Amino acid sequence: MPLTILHVITGLADGGAEAVLYRLCVNDRGNRHVVVSLMDDGKYGRLLREHGIEVHALGMRPNRLSASALGRLVVLLRRVRPDIVQTWMYHGSLVGGIASRLAGNSNVVWGIHHTNLDPVRDKLSTRCVARILASLSRLLPRAIIVCAAKSKAAHVRLGFAAECMLVVRNGYDLEQFAPRRSAADFKRENGLAEDIPIVGMVARYHPQKDHANLLRAFRILLSKGHKCHLVLVGTGLDSSNTELQRSISQNGIDAHVSLVGPFDNVPLLMNALDVHVLSSAFGEAFPNVIAEAMACGIPCVTTDVGDAADIVGDTGWVVPPKDPNALANAIELALSERNSEKWQIRRKAARKRIEENFSIGRMVDGYNGVWREVLSAAARN
Repeated sequence: MPLTILHVITGLADGGAEAVLYRLCVNDRGNRHVVVSLMDDGKYGRLLREHGIEVHALGMRPNRLSASALGRLVVLLRRVRPDIVQTWMYHGSLVGGIASRLAGNSNVVWGIHHTNLDPVRDKLSTRCVARILASLSRLLPRAIIVCAAKSKAAHVRLGFAAECMLVVRNGYDLEQFAPRRSAADFKRENGLAEDIPIVGMVARYHPQKDHANLLRAFRILLSKGHKCHLVLVGTGLDSSNTELQRSISQNGIDAHVSLVGPFDNVPLLMNALDVHVLSSAFGEAFPNVIAEAMACGIPCVTTDVGDAADIVGDTGWVVPPKDPNALANAIELALSERNSEKWQIRRKAARKRIEENFSIGRMVDGYNGVWREVLSAAARN
């Protein structure tokens, strides 16, 4: 029997949790999905509507709870009468959980997509909301879905109810993210020689992603005489970012870096890379870009954040965060294999690991399993 799932998420901008919500709604066609953004449509509002999914944006300002918006959410919940309210991220879980109870719906499932809270980099409001959620975790939700094992462990330490927490790993569309030949076209369009290896990172410009670490590592790599090109893709990674441009110049690598900015066709771009790097310093739970690159047969170098090491397994390289020398050495090892038979074996192994562990079907089944168990438990009580 199809369920009606109403999702409450903080926003629909270009981010990991937002992308997972989008993939879940688009691929779970057996249920009806309604999406509520506390803020605006962001990137994914339009994309969800194109797939026939109902989307509502409440227009809240960041970190500002609006009584009128909360009231509209309560009215919407009473009108839709969902079987399950699935919330996403801290603010979405707090507001969605309270509104659901006010609307008379107790079948609330929280979604956590964060690992460790950093007292320096994470906003005070975010840390406060997380603490509030911990205190409410035995009262508001019937279950809490986390996307990574390290995320579960970190939140149990914060005081979240361990007995409510279930790990459902992110999943990926393996037809969309698949090996294709696009490197030659990308190099030609960007004036790069065909024999130049391309190292890339797809990630928004944010302190969490630690682009400064990657730039320092790339400077070290070039100083050793390696000929390669760095491609940076994502929101804020374009010529208008003066801070980033200054950092590139200070490292003396201007001629070896391309800033692409947001790019709609991520699978095409992933296939243009030889190596994908994630240089994050903190806060990752289950980095989507690693799995997306691997699904395209692109080996990955990553810092040891969230469940990144578990995603990569033995198909890539894992180094400590904030260590440019270690990062440079790992990229060097990757490039040293590039024209060997071992490289082709590694590419196939990366793809196979995603196929066997992180398919979109596995994720959809995981969410459906939690939702139906919540409803069964509610019926028994």
